This record gives sequence, structure tokens and C-alpha cells, in this order.
Amino acid sequence: VMEPLQGQPDPDARQRWFSTIQDVTEQKQAEEKIRRLNRVFAVLSGINTLIVRVRDRQELFDEVCRIAVEDGNFGMAWIGEFDRTTLEVTPVAWKGMDVSAVSMKASARGDIPEGQGMVGRAIRGKKPVITNDIGADAGAGGPRRDEALRKGFQSIIAMPLIVDGEVAATLTLFARERNFFSADELKLLTELAGDISFALDHLAKAEQLAYIAYYDELTGLPNRRLFLERLSQALHTATQSSSRLALTIGDVKRFRLINETLGRRAGDELLKQIAARLPKNMRHPENLARIAGDSFAMFLPDIQELSEVAHRIENLHVETFQRPFTVEGQELMVSLTIGIAIYPSDGADAETLFRNAEAALKKAKASGETYLFYEPSINAKVAETLILENKLRRAIEAEQFVLYYQPKVDSTSGSIASVEALIRWQDPGTGLVPPGRFIPLLEETGMILEVGFWAIRKALSDYGRWRAAGLRAPRIAVNVSAIQLQQKDFVGTVKSIIGESRASNDVPGGGLDLEITESLIMKNIEDIIPRLKALRELGVDIMIDDFGTGHSSLRYLAKLPITALKIDQSFVDTMSENAESLTIVSSIISLAHSLNLKVIAEGVETEDQAKLLRHFECDQLQGYLLGRPAPFESVTALLPRAN
Repeated sequence: VMEPLQGQPDPDARQRWFSTIQDVTEQKQAEEKIRRLNRVFAVLSGINTLIVRVRDRQELFDEVCRIAVEDGNFGMAWIGEFDRTTLEVTPVAWKGMDVSAVSMKASARGDIPEGQGMVGRAIRGKKPVITNDIGADAGAGGPRRDEALRKGFQSIIAMPLIVDGEVAATLTLFARERNFFSADELKLLTELAGDISFALDHLAKAEQLAYIAYYDELTGLPNRRLFLERLSQALHTATQSSSRLALTIGDVKRFRLINETLGRRAGDELLKQIAARLPKNMRHPENLARIAGDSFAMFLPDIQELSEVAHRIENLHVETFQRPFTVEGQELMVSLTIGIAIYPSDGADAETLFRNAEAALKKAKASGETYLFYEPSINAKVAETLILENKLRRAIEAEQFVLYYQPKVDSTSGSIASVEALIRWQDPGTGLVPPGRFIPLLEETGMILEVGFWAIRKALSDYGRWRAAGLRAPRIAVNVSAIQLQQKDFVGTVKSIIGESRASNDVPGGGLDLEITESLIMKNIEDIIPRLKALRELGVDIMIDDFGTGHSSLRYLAKLPITALKIDQSFVDTMSENAESLTIVSSIISLAHSLNLKVIAEGVETEDQAKLLRHFECDQLQGYLLGRPAPFESVTALLPRAN
């Protein structure tokens, strides 16, 4: 072989150089191909591991997106559920995407722009749609194209997830590399989509089996099994919070007769209609179940008063059964007979409570009552409460409430500085009813709203009468309940009442004080402060009642727009014998004066108490020693003439 002459070019060197470059390029391409396939393998492996343990559809979707981005190094991933009725695709899971892009829906409709993108085409064709160069394809990526380009993504694949031959959802993946999705990647990703579809089908069947196990097939309500589980959970919560719970079981009256007369199909239709109406009138419809033939059960958590149970049952009964049901072309008026058991007094576990509620139901059926409690004494107590409540409603209509006034005496001069208005009920049948018997019930039933505003209106009216008679009218303090102050229109209503009084009697708003308990103010102080400021602008003075029994913060006390503190009676009662109470009283008076607030001591019943309070320079004294609550005429006789 002749060697080329030294210094002359080798004719084969150029070819060898190109061959070397080609070999290196092919090797790099092969390595890149392996890396891409490994990324898809990693996603496929992760999702197959996920499918074994996942128990929830949303968890499946969320984890698929996470695995695609974190394990597969895809830049963005999102899954959308497909609605066959509207043909819309709603994003339900995503990773690596901006919220604004996620919120955009896609569509499978071919006649609108939203349906002409890759997702729409994938759904209509029931096969993956690929774009390996987003920049060159204006229709790629749909509304998410701009975000993809901004983040440097070049390739997209949209895959339908098919269950029972129909598209259930779509999976869209974004890759940074151009021409990422080749035949090999597509083969693996198609297998991936099939595995996710299999998981969706498995979950759907599991949900169907769970539904059959836990829900009543006829009505769609929870069945006895699910109800007992939920009841047990609610009882556990009630035990931890030391609260009461009521379990009620009701049977449809005359249901057997309806079945025998109109047939089983009519009976089933009636049960379905009852099951549809009941939840609409319940605070917690998830606590309702059909536990047997014509038997429905529900539980009421966080029961404060037993009369509350009776009220809610009666209201539910009226709202559900006051209108007839139309079955087989006939109108049927039906109702329930109900048995009630209370936790913990009637049972500490679900089974015991259930058994006793059924026993109460049996008694109710035998007696003809609409409902009965398991414990007979409760029935009598609730009946008494309901009778009293009805009498109170009639008392409001008949204007049987009156105001008594208890003086607050100036500790220095001994003259009446102001008075506190106290509601009394003048029952024509029994005479004057003690407030302890009816005030709590007014608050429980919400009637305190009407009576409370009546008290403010009446107090201002009496204030005007004193002024019109030429007397030195004392300021009148009216107590405000929690339910009143929580009303959004409370300040507006007080303003309206003051306006009415000013127009009719030339009464300034300055004649009104409002007493609010310390615990009520501190319970929701940030919301209450603006309301108190608005009341002060109306000329209303605000005083904190029962001060010392709550947990006031000095920081908040200085911010509150109040004018006075009332020392709780418990400290006044014991300060003569208890050094700690004496210190508390002295400290409250000093604190109030340092904040330019007046101090009123309530419950003053002995001269020793009065002397100590005067010594500590308490501004006003209130109690039986200074004057008992008295009607308008009696207090009028004590008032001096105006100067």
C-alpha cells in the first residue's frame, strides 16, 4: 500500500472525520432516547405502585400529576374530568401550573374554539394527540399555550382516560424538549393512560359497592349500618365536649294501610318523597337515615335544652308534612310517630341509645302521641316548658310585660343617680312571674329580641313621661342579651327607637344606658367594639355588667368605648368576710377611676358593705339596702323636681 507523501492531504481523512461525528451524534441521540424512556418508565412505575394503594379518585389524580412532574421531570401536568352532558373538561388536579391557567376549562365540542385544541381532539378521537413543537403550532396547548412557551416547554401530549369505552377524563403532559413524544414514548404513555383508566374503573366499582353497603337503594339515604357508624362518631365527639345528643327514630303513620290499599309500589314512592323532603328542612341532613321499612332516624348534636329537641322535631314535622304527598294520582296526608333518646342519660353507646329510642317510639305509638322521650320525666318537663313558651308568646301579643326600676344611688349624696330597668311578667292567671322562670326561655326561643327591644322602647317612653312631669329624670339602664347584640341590625334598631322617642316625647338619646355582661363583650370583642362606638355616638352610655367574673384584657378594656363598670354581686357579698374579695373590689374601683370610668356596686344589702364601698370611693350603689325594684309609679314618687 502506498503511503501518501508527507505534507500531502489524506483523501480518506475527511470521510473518517464525518463518520466519527456521525457516530458521536448517534450515540448521544441514543443516550438521550434512553433518558427520555427512563423518565416515562419512572412515571409508569410510580403510578403502578400508586394504583395498588390508592383508595380515592381525587388522590389518584393528584398523585398522577405529582409523579409526572417530580419523577418524570415533565414540566407541567394536569387532569380534567369530562362531563358527557355539557362536553366540558374541568381541571381537577395539576402540578407545575399557574392557578390562572388551571381555572380555564376545555371542551370536546368541535364547533367552538375551546374544543378545537388538543384535549378536545383527544376526546373526540379517543386517542392521544401530540404536538412536538408548540412554537410552530398555534393550536397546541389551548389556553395554557402562553404559559408553556413562557416556561420553555416545547412538546405536549393530551391523552384520553377511557372507562367502559367512554372518556372519563384527560391527562395532559408538557415536556421541555422539542420532539419528545416519539413512537416509543407514545407506546409507554398509552400503557400509562390504560393503567390510570383501569384504576378509575376499579375505584368506581369500589365506590358502587361501598354505596350499596352503606346507602339505602330506594331513597338514597344512609342505611342503618352507616347511620350507626356516624352516630358512634358523634357520640365520641359528644363525650369529649361533654355535650348532649338526641337520637330520634320515626315511623310513618298508617304506612301498612297505604301499602295494602295502594300497593307496594305506591308505598315505595311515598318513602322516596318523604326522604326527599326531610333533608331540605334539616340543619344537618347528613345525620338522617332510612334504617328499615318505613323507619327514619336522625341525631341532633350539641343539645343545650331538651325543649330545643321538641322544637326542632315539631318544626321539621310541620315543614315536611303540612303539604300532602301525591302518590299514584292521590293526595296523601301522612306524618311520623317519633321516639327520642338522649345521650348520655339514656345510653352511653349507639346500640343502647338506639334500643331506647325504639322503646320510646313504641310508647308513642301506643299512646297516640306525635313524639315521646324515653325518660317519662323528660316528657313532663318538656311539656311544661312548651306550655310556658306558648303563654309567653301570648304575653307578648297581650302586652303583659312591665318594667320595674331599681335605683342606683350616688354614694356621696344618697340621691338617685340612675335606675336599672328590669323586665317583669304580669301573668293574669298567676300574677307577677319571677324573671328566672321566663328570661332564660325568652333567650332560648329568640323571643328576647322582641321583648328586649320593647324594654328599650318602654324605658325611653317612661323617661319622657318623667321629663314631661317636670321631674329630674334619671338615666335608665337596660340589659342587653347576647342574642340581641349579635344581631347585625342591633345598632340600627336602637337608633330607630331613639328617633321615635325623640319625635314623640322630645327625649334625647342620652337618657338610655345599656348594660352588657363582661363575658359577652370579651367573647367577640373585635366585632363588638364598632357597634359600641356607634351606640355611644347616639348618646347611649355603655356599662359592663358582672365585671370581675370574666377575663377582660386591660389592653382591650382601655379601647372599649364604655362609661362604667358594675362590680359583680358575688364580690360585694363576700368582701366583708373575705380579704381576697375586698382586694378585688378595691382594685376594680382604682382601675376604673384610672380609666375615667364610673363604678357601680350591685347587690349592696348591708350597711357594712355600703360603708366599705364609700370608703373605696365607689361612685354608685345598687341593692336592696338602697331600694328594691319597683313599678313606674313608685319610682316616680321618689324623684325630685327638675331645677
